Amino acid sequence: METGRSQGSRYERRGVSSQKGEVHAAIARLDRGIVPGAFVKIVSDIAGDPAYGLALHADGAGTKSIVAYLWWRETGDPSVFRGIAQDAIVMNVDDLLCAGIEGGAVVSSTIARNKRIIPGEVIREIIDGTEEFCERLRSLGFDIRTAGGETEDVGDLVRTVAVNATVAARIRRDRVIDPGRIRPGDEIVGFSSTGRAAYEADENSGIGSNGLTSARHDLLCREYAETYPETLDPGMPQDLAYAGPFRLTDPVPGLSLPIGRAILSPTRTYAPVVRDLLASDRASIHALIHATGGGQTKCLRFGEGIHYIKDRLFPEPPFFRLIRETTATGAREMHEVFNMGHRLEAMLPEGKVEDAIRIAERHGIEARVVGRCEASGGRNRLTIRAGDETLTWP
Repeated sequence: METGRSQGSRYERRGVSSQKGEVHAAIARLDRGIVPGAFVKIVSDIAGDPAYGLALHADGAGTKSIVAYLWWRETGDPSVFRGIAQDAIVMNVDDLLCAGIEGGAVVSSTIARNKRIIPGEVIREIIDGTEEFCERLRSLGFDIRTAGGETEDVGDLVRTVAVNATVAARIRRDRVIDPGRIRPGDEIVGFSSTGRAAYEADENSGIGSNGLTSARHDLLCREYAETYPETLDPGMPQDLAYAGPFRLTDPVPGLSLPIGRAILSPTRTYAPVVRDLLASDRASIHALIHATGGGQTKCLRFGEGIHYIKDRLFPEPPFFRLIRETTATGAREMHEVFNMGHRLEAMLPEGKVEDAIRIAERHGIEARVVGRCEASGGRNRLTIRAGDETLTWP
């Protein structure tokens, strides 16, 4: 069965966009940098070396910090915000990794809070968590240092707390991974976002830092809206605000984590995997795609004239199944909002696939061929087979 484009999705009705079409339209005429197709924008080197480029990238944990706020208020444990610090950093670092940047990075954090609600103990956990996770990345082979940041008391703008980061790094131009090299015949290897990697302390639900507005409101019960009205937009349709049946401590079938901890699973970094992929055969990597905003449709923004066919995706992970079954959200919206089981994918020539899978498995991460690339005959296209549905974009 073929499904068309969704209209008025639950995500959009909550004031959120997975595709951000208006944002991409606004920046369409801007200079795209010295490697126009790269996963992150790379500009001329700040030191003036023509052999190098500079990436300056900004991202954050999004509304995941609201779930941390709920957990802290319910349990009294502010250490949960350390995971939010990790989210903000990984959302930047793993984008840089997809451009071929392996370290030498500097991070500056921006924390915006409502000081009336967010005390110093929470800010301390975020700052300490930032330092702690950067130290962890260095132990995993990705050199990154902190360079200060900004904490803004902007209660008129922010209801609780927002955690963002900006990361800068230099890279030799001839080492940039350019997705313009994607070719028909390439295989798409997906790297699981779920389970427990060898370098992780706990099981991961796979949620990452995208789709948290939907995950929070679709799963958690109305009680949280009534007890913590500061955690939602009062203009949101009431039938979509904390419309789920669960409390933070309720179990997730198929996981060892309760609902709250599943939503708060710190965004997995693929740094050790990408480092080894690049060291093994950098020249054979045609693209690395960090499937964040836009979920499984993120690949559409990269390469030219490619028809991405994903017909062997990972089985639907328990946490995403819970969201779908709780809300009856359609497969199209699920794949546009969530990573659905893998948050990193590599476009590789067929003969290089097994090496990539073995590298991932050494780090305790399942990897598999999830699809292939064919010629589109024009603009990029995507076909996903999910169960008995065939989904197409555009």
